[in-house]
Amino acid sequence: MTATPDSFRLALAQLNPTVGDVAGNLDKARKARVSAARLGADAVFFSELFLAGYPPEDLVLKPAFQDACRKACEDLARETADGGPAVLIGLPWVENGLLYNAFAVLDGGVIASVRFKVDLPNYGVFDEKRVFAAGPLPGPVVVRGIRVGIPICEDIWGEEVVECLAETGGEILLVPNGSPYWRDKTEERLNIAVARVAESGLPLVYLNQVGGQDELVFDGASFVLNADSSLACQLPAFRETVVLTEWAREQGRWRCVTAPKVTVEEGDEADYAACVLGLRDYVEKNRFPGVVLGLSGGVDSALCAAIAVDALGAERVHCVMLPYRYTSNESLSDAAGCAEALGVRYDIVPIAEAVEGLESVLKPLFDGRARDITEENMQSRARGTILMSISNKFGPMVVTTGNKSEMSAGYATLYGDMNGGFNPIKDLYKTEVYRLSALRNRWKPQGALGPDGTVIPQNILVKAPTAELRENQKDQDSLPPYDVLDDILACLVEKEMRVSDVVARGHDPDTVKKVERLLYLAEYKRRQAAPGVKVTKKNFGRDRRYPIVNRFRDGGEEAFRADPALAPKNGAMSSDAFDL
Repeated sequence: MTATPDSFRLALAQLNPTVGDVAGNLDKARKARVSAARLGADAVFFSELFLAGYPPEDLVLKPAFQDACRKACEDLARETADGGPAVLIGLPWVENGLLYNAFAVLDGGVIASVRFKVDLPNYGVFDEKRVFAAGPLPGPVVVRGIRVGIPICEDIWGEEVVECLAETGGEILLVPNGSPYWRDKTEERLNIAVARVAESGLPLVYLNQVGGQDELVFDGASFVLNADSSLACQLPAFRETVVLTEWAREQGRWRCVTAPKVTVEEGDEADYAACVLGLRDYVEKNRFPGVVLGLSGGVDSALCAAIAVDALGAERVHCVMLPYRYTSNESLSDAAGCAEALGVRYDIVPIAEAVEGLESVLKPLFDGRARDITEENMQSRARGTILMSISNKFGPMVVTTGNKSEMSAGYATLYGDMNGGFNPIKDLYKTEVYRLSALRNRWKPQGALGPDGTVIPQNILVKAPTAELRENQKDQDSLPPYDVLDDILACLVEKEMRVSDVVARGHDPDTVKKVERLLYLAEYKRRQAAPGVKVTKKNFGRDRRYPIVNRFRDGGEEAFRADPALAPKNGAMSSDAFDL
């Protein structure tokens, strides 16, 4: 009979896999195993679907991709014959014609055990039921003589899987995760984990991946709870690491006795760090040489420039001021000051010839009609074309700089300032943009490549926001004050509140109805917008899937019919509330 061990050394590999890069992810796993061996680990633990990258979405349905992941797992399993650490790793797994989100234990040169995810999330950003079959309730697996339960990510958000593992002899819960960041998610995860520990009486290791994948950012922030729910280990957020946790059997129960504990970013600091990581990985994983963006002298583009420099370094960021007759000397000065503080390449490319050329071409068609929003949009579209041309000629990706307030209300120009490959502030309301800009002037996240100190001139933070598309224009000519607008939007978007309930918060009824109208009308623009970092619980895109054709208004059909923005134009329904 094999003696039951009294100690266990488990390495936690909080790493940044890339979706589809099976060879690269396998190489990361091999290097982490070498690091774990140097630390004296008995086993090394990886995150959910590590070999595939998470989330693989419909890529996981390709048989060739499934085969590549399985071969990588088998290759890695053979390498464990060397007597080094066992490997616990996630991958897609086909069995009896069904595809599972699986987790494998590799030891002694073989795939020793495989377990399947039971509870497949199908809400928010998740649609795993689309691609995976649900596994049966699992029992524990044996890792170096210890009975380990492996509930995969969502499996701990309910009681059933952990209860089954505890009742069938599990001693430690190892939870591999692909859990994306949103604001205050760390506390939510911890509360769920504490509940499962309290119910099962078992210690729990929560291992989360780190890195950006399209709109999602995975923050890591892995942790360990002992059976008394005390925090035994806390790994950093937004950074890769391989660390050793040491365990001892005390009075028949396992306890984590040695492990690192660090402080993780919270609130605005976490949001900023998420934006940096999301942009960095989108650029790096897509192999862009750098980025280019229009630097207008406003707060949105200034914050995007700061995020880009923190993510990539000043040498990979190109800022371009694109002035026209309405661009103020104040904006020119502020943009130049921001570029200088960040240390980026900065060019000024006047757009008068482009705009006036467009007006000249269209003059025969527009003859006799008054100037209106059309001519304003020509400025934005000229700027967008110039930035895209720089991207085409030299290779950097265009960063688009619209915030969530603008994208909610349609205060943006399609094929103009909406041009770009990625938007790091897409899920930040305007008031949050100001807050994070002030934050960056006094703090930057660990690992950021930008300079310390003030990088966004103070004047940018105090002057009234304006698109500068006409004389003396201000955003609040067309929109409510941003503190009012953002509160209404948060109620309508994140909380899906009734208009009457939003009004009950103290908002003017007509203002709330106007904002609701603008929100619905701008859906077609958002459907064509660049992806951007998710930082709230409900971002535009994967979280919020609204129809473009949508006649609903909170107030019924009469409210829709009374909507002046939907009055027929030239025999057709208007497609826009704003196009600025």
